[in-house]
Formats: sequence, C-alpha cells, structure tokens
Amino acid sequence: MAEIVGRIHSLESFGTVDGPGIRFVTFLQGCPLRCLYCHNPDTWNPKGKVAYEYTPQQLLDEVLRYRNFIVRGGVTLTGGEPLMQPAFCREFFRLCREEGLHTTIDTAGSIVNEQTLSVLDYTDLVLLDIKALDAEKCKHVCAADGRNTLRFLDELQARSIPTWIRHVVVPGLTDDEAGLDRLVSYVKSYTVVEKIEWLPYHTMGTFKYKELGIDYPLEGVLPLSADRIKTIKEKYKDALNRESSAE
Repeated sequence: MAEIVGRIHSLESFGTVDGPGIRFVTFLQGCPLRCLYCHNPDTWNPKGKVAYEYTPQQLLDEVLRYRNFIVRGGVTLTGGEPLMQPAFCREFFRLCREEGLHTTIDTAGSIVNEQTLSVLDYTDLVLLDIKALDAEKCKHVCAADGRNTLRFLDELQARSIPTWIRHVVVPGLTDDEAGLDRLVSYVKSYTVVEKIEWLPYHTMGTFKYKELGIDYPLEGVLPLSADRIKTIKEKYKDALNRESSAE
C-alpha cells in the first residue's frame, strides 16, 4: 500500500484561535470552495506549491517537539479544507490519540463521504464553518449550497462530537439580523454545539490576491467594525443556554 503523504501549506506551532488552549496548527493544501472573503487563496489548488510534504508520523514527530507547550491544548488541522486529504487527517489524528493529544479539525464540512467521515473516528472537536443557511446566499458566498455542511452537522450530532460553529460576518453580505437569528435558532437544536464563534470580516489576505493575479471579489468592502462584532457577541452570548430558553 502506498505511503500516506500530506501536502501542507504551512505550520503554526503556538496557535491560540483554532480550538481550546495553545495548539499546533497545520494548514493543509487544497480547498473546493471559493469563499468571497477567503484570506488564503494560495491554499485553493490541491497541487499548488507547498512548504512541506509529511507522512502522518513525520508531522507527529514535529508536533511532539512542542508537546510541553500544547499539553493543555492540542493539535488542529485546517486549511484550505483539510478533508480534501482524509486519509492523512485520519491517520495523523489516530497517532495523536495514541499520544493523548486533543484533536480538532476546522472544516466547512463540504465533502461528505465515507472517507471524510472516517476522520471523525479520532476527532475530539470540530470547528464547523457555516457560510450561510440560505442555499442561494451560500452559493453566492462560497460557490456551494451548504447542504453538505448541514449533513456534516447531523453526523456530528449522531456521533456526539463536540462542535463549535464558526460564521464570518461580512458587512452587506452575511451581516443581517434575520440571517444571524436564523443561524442561531438552527444550530441551537444540536446538543453537540457548544458555542458560536462570530468572526469579523477582515482584509488582511488581500495582498495574496495581487500576488496570484486574482481579482479580489470584495474589493471596497470595509472590515467589520469592532462595535458591530461586539454588539453581535453580546446579543447572542446566552443563545445556547438551552435551560433558560426552555423555561
């Protein structure tokens, strides 16, 4: 059987925003979506230039160099879309589980099949990116209707895998009260959902589009203001308090 090799865009040894605690974060190459606000367009092409090609064991060996720092955190696979390389993800997480390391995957859940779902056998936490609930809006945002993402969420519920929902709030695109309310109402019915992370739209990756010779789809859209994201977080801070909502 051919050796499993992961195509890795970049590594971050002290990540603090992709799961609980300090984490070793691996960005995998390849993504089937084309989000209008993507800040890593250089990860789209599965055959694009990569910084590393590691076997799962080689990546684990790199991770273990930082074990003392991530012992209360863990490892996170992100991208791109890590589930474009499911065999690598599954075997790497299996090895991490043997070492007692907490495993997190950051995914849009846009690829749902036997191979991608098998990664969940060794996954402790999923950061699930929901672009938009409305199918047409979702197509506009990322060139996919989002149905697989919701199927993926159903699978997480069935497997009782802790889940954090992520939603990027873009002025004039995904920052509408009705849409935000609907999203909260929808995910609230899933007991595996522990929190919603509201991510403010930013423009920090726009320079990559220029380097790649690609037009930036949201040219002229300003970053979401600090006041607006604060208002959203405050409004929904108790949204998943299911006990109080049932009273």
